[in-house]
Formats: sequence, structure tokens, C-alpha cells
Amino acid sequence: MIPITDNVLNRRKPIVTYYLIGINIVFFLWELKLELSDQLQDFINSWGIIPALFSDALTHALGGNAAAGIVVLIHLPSLLIGIFLYSSFSQILGNLIFLWVFGKTIENTIGHCRFLGFYLIAGILSSLLQILMEPSLTAPIIGSNGVIASILGAYISAFPKAKIDTILPIVIVFIPVELPAFIYLFWWFVQQLFYSIGSLDVYSSVGQSGSSYLVQVVGLLFGAAFMRFLRR
Repeated sequence: MIPITDNVLNRRKPIVTYYLIGINIVFFLWELKLELSDQLQDFINSWGIIPALFSDALTHALGGNAAAGIVVLIHLPSLLIGIFLYSSFSQILGNLIFLWVFGKTIENTIGHCRFLGFYLIAGILSSLLQILMEPSLTAPIIGSNGVIASILGAYISAFPKAKIDTILPIVIVFIPVELPAFIYLFWWFVQQLFYSIGSLDVYSSVGQSGSSYLVQVVGLLFGAAFMRFLRR
């Protein structure tokens, strides 16, 4: 299933969504350039989220080790930069389609600044949860799956009866249909089974976290709670 757009009227241009999609694409193009020069793995190791590095450094910093505290500060940007990095063509394509279809409506509903803040907070939250749930994982974790899950949760909370214009590819035939939005709660998790398609050289070395689905469930709940809070 490929979502195209929804039936919710958007009165403003989703400027932040445009910029976020653009930033994601620029980062991915940079990854492709680094892959050609065999520098991609070092880049992912430097800017991906490595739970073991954070947990060890934080433990020593809390124990009074000033050098460990500096290490934590140096790697803090990866909590955000990591959500703009991807390990395959299918992963970035799937995430950006969901960002476009559901993100633009959320942005139109809550405003540009709030949507940007929501996106960044969801990214930091998903990164911290990965560190908390698997503190000994030494492989870098990248991707905005947790963020998109939060956007999907916010959308379902705000527009539970919305319809999504969808294309169903059957062999070489593409059938346009209209599906209820809540079906994408299920499809979001299913499509991630195909994220290895078009993978970059770093795919096998990137952390395939066993808790990633749980992090995304938390993201869904966070998005829904965020929307309910704003609506009050």
C-alpha cells in the first residue's frame, strides 16, 4: 500500500514538512557520496546513536569523571542527527511518504513552530528510549522510524475517521483506493520488513535494535498524547 494524500482540508502550505523532507534527502545524498568514497561507515559511526557509548560515558560522568562528561556533550548532537540518516533507499522512501501524507496535515493543524518542535522532541525521545532499552548495544542506530510513528499517532488521535487515498500495486497494475487512516497503524509496522531493499553498504553494521518496535509503540502513544494535550 502506498499512501498518496488524505481527505483533510489543508489551508496552509506545510513549509516545515517541505524543509524536513528536503533535509532528509540532502543527508541521504551525502551518505551516497560518502559510500562512493568508502567513508560512509565512519560517518555513521560518528553521527549515529550508539547506546553503549552514551550509557558508559554517562555512567562515568555521573561518577565524577569530567572527561566522560565531555564525551557525552560531544555526542549529544547525534541524538538529532541520527534521525536524519538512513541505511537503505526503501527506509527513507517509506518514511518520507508517511511524513508527507500525515505530517503536512498535523503541521496545518497545530502550526509550523509547534510541528517542528514536535518533530524534534519525538526524535530526541526515540533516541533516548533506544539508549535506555539497549544500553549495551555497540552498533549505531539511525533512521526516523520513531518520529514517523509519533506523527502517525498524532494523526490518528486528531483524525480517526480520515480517509487516505492509496495505491495498491498488484503485479504491474496500480489500483487507486480510499482506506481508513487507522489501517496504516498496522501497515506502518509491516512495511518495515522490507527496509533492507536497496540497502547501503552500512546496512549489516547498523544496529537492528530488538526494541525498535517497542520504541515506535511509545512514539505512537506520545504522538496521540501530544495531540490530546494541545486540543485541551
